[in-house]
Amino acid sequence: MRRRSVLALGAFATLVTAAGCGDDSPGTAPTSSGGVTKVKIGVIPIVDVAPIYLGVKQGFFTAGGLDVTLETAQGGAAIVPAVVSGQYQFGFSNTTSLLLANSQGLPLKVAAAGVSSTGKQGEDFGAVVVKADSPIRTAKDLAGKRVAVNTLKNINTTTINNVVKQAGGDPSTISFVELAFPDIAAAVAKGDVDAGQVVEPFLTIATGQGFRQVVSNYAGTDPDLTVGMYFTSQQFAQQNAKLVGAFTAAMQQSMEYAAAHPDEVRSILSTYTKIDPAVQAKLVLPKWPSAVDRDSVQLLADLAKSDGLITKPLSLDALLP
Repeated sequence: MRRRSVLALGAFATLVTAAGCGDDSPGTAPTSSGGVTKVKIGVIPIVDVAPIYLGVKQGFFTAGGLDVTLETAQGGAAIVPAVVSGQYQFGFSNTTSLLLANSQGLPLKVAAAGVSSTGKQGEDFGAVVVKADSPIRTAKDLAGKRVAVNTLKNINTTTINNVVKQAGGDPSTISFVELAFPDIAAAVAKGDVDAGQVVEPFLTIATGQGFRQVVSNYAGTDPDLTVGMYFTSQQFAQQNAKLVGAFTAAMQQSMEYAAAHPDEVRSILSTYTKIDPAVQAKLVLPKWPSAVDRDSVQLLADLAKSDGLITKPLSLDALLP
């Protein structure tokens, strides 16, 4: 499971080159029949996307004239190029990956909010954990330590650097180690790393095994942090404004429904993930806002710039609704 979906900069370069070759073909266009348009949406099998599954089940997309097929991928590294090429009409990715893509010239357009921090320290869906007897007690203590993250140079490194700096530590002394989420707690337990950033369901699994939370890096960065968003290509948005509007409206309904029906969220997780039922019942659900928090997206852009991830001009107006 690859949360905080990755976008390799090499893939960015390849896509930017392709985008600059003058090929304006829309790829695989959506097909319509009887007033209903078929669309494919690339998603990641994680807690974040539960609202879209609920929305499909509740008929919000059908009511808007959309026949939705949800296709799972490992992360944004696969979803972004699929959306740009037209294989998918929409996709889900974390905010920093979309910002990196925008800065590299990829023609993406956000269509709907995706997932946000709960804003509560110690009660968010992502956090940095350590062993119970670790001397690391605060974010400041992470300075000079080995910290595992699922992806280098992305949302987890920038937000950890931010909370460490806020706490008075020097984030430049952190040694980040890239590990898959399922392997992070084990690496902390063995001492291969001093701490690790995990998200649900791995956060609940880790705390259930006695690990201790040090800091909620999303909530600590911004209580309304927009962690992920749904997007399309700029070309598709321009050519299919009515369809994109229907998708946005259905997603807003889906987000509102998910926020109001947490039990149904937990129930639907079993239809597209392999989370243990006991963990499923206890994990912390994120917030699902009906609109993108622009200020928090700007903050993530600023953090990416300060960490050297973004070195080219960025246009939030081009990316955001």
